[in-house]
Amino acid sequence: MPGTTAGAPPGLPPSFTPQQAQAPGLLAVDPGAIRPCTNRFVFIWLNTGERFWAWLNFIGRRSAAGWRWTGFRWIYFGVDLRNIQSFICF
Repeated sequence: MPGTTAGAPPGLPPSFTPQQAQAPGLLAVDPGAIRPCTNRFVFIWLNTGERFWAWLNFIGRRSAAGWRWTGFRWIYFGVDLRNIQSFICF
């Protein structure tokens, strides 16, 4: 069910790290652009330099939430769309 912690990832994320596409700087990720990544593996690069695999359950107007891979396990998290530098869905 969207918007809940149900719908955990089906398993481990892909075993590779994708290349970040070089694009002009964005002020914020558009919710419509990232919404197709719901319930799919998505690799996210944050403005802070952090990067990780995620499994998003919820995309709102200003935020996204779901599961983030720590390298060892999935943890539930949320992120402001303004903090996402780029992403790619798989």
